[in-house]
Amino acid sequence: MTTLATKEELITRRNPDHHVTIEPSARWLRVMHNGVYIADSKRTVLLHETGHVPVYYFPKEDVRMDLMEPTDNVTQCPYKGDAEYWTLKVGDAAAEENALWSYPEPFDICPDISNYVAFYWNKVEHWFEEDEEIFVHARDPYKRVDAMASTRNIKVVVGGQTVAESDRPTLLFETGMPVRYYLPVTDVRMDLLEASEKVTRCPYKGASSYYSVKGFEDGEDLAWYYRYPTNEASKIANLVCFFNERVDAIYVDGEVQDKPVTRWSKK
Repeated sequence: MTTLATKEELITRRNPDHHVTIEPSARWLRVMHNGVYIADSKRTVLLHETGHVPVYYFPKEDVRMDLMEPTDNVTQCPYKGDAEYWTLKVGDAAAEENALWSYPEPFDICPDISNYVAFYWNKVEHWFEEDEEIFVHARDPYKRVDAMASTRNIKVVVGGQTVAESDRPTLLFETGMPVRYYLPVTDVRMDLLEASEKVTRCPYKGASSYYSVKGFEDGEDLAWYYRYPTNEASKIANLVCFFNERVDAIYVDGEVQDKPVTRWSKK
């Protein structure tokens, strides 16, 4: 059994540059599981915490707490306090253990979220902002995603050969991310690519499918495209993009670009 730390012990673990803030959200938020709306609120708050994606917190009054069963699980945060948990059980669906949590006595340095609960995104089936389904995690209102048509020359080199070159790319600028270069299929050596089964989702751009580069040691899932991107990212529909971090080189107007360091970089 894990021994819980005291409040004083937790305080010693704090980083002075770590912050927790909340702001009211004007969006109508709903969470659905097994065909039932288990949360329905027009008065959620969005919690921002250093190093984490934003998290929606719902007033308990707007959550079907009758479908939740308290558990013995407790986790501790030096900035928010001790979290208590509930298991979600809706109809004949399998129970989702510790699917939501609350901080009944948050620390003084944390905003008062004692009457709010939050859900693990992947333990419930559907999330809606207004009538639009959203995926992966809450969207950060301070993050921008701008796709812009360009006439820069973009050349992508993989395994010593040029796999794509275009004078009509679309450049995607996303807060906190390296610039991504989306290229028309007709400017890509599609004979060197093979479709992958991998699919990922982005809350800002939608569901992406992948290509691997044949005969390249690190070629698995090296490129991707969005067949049906979100409206905000519609300009990149069906354009192909390569990981800047993993290709041999990307040239922009003849100048090789520095490789960014991200979670997708070569290990």
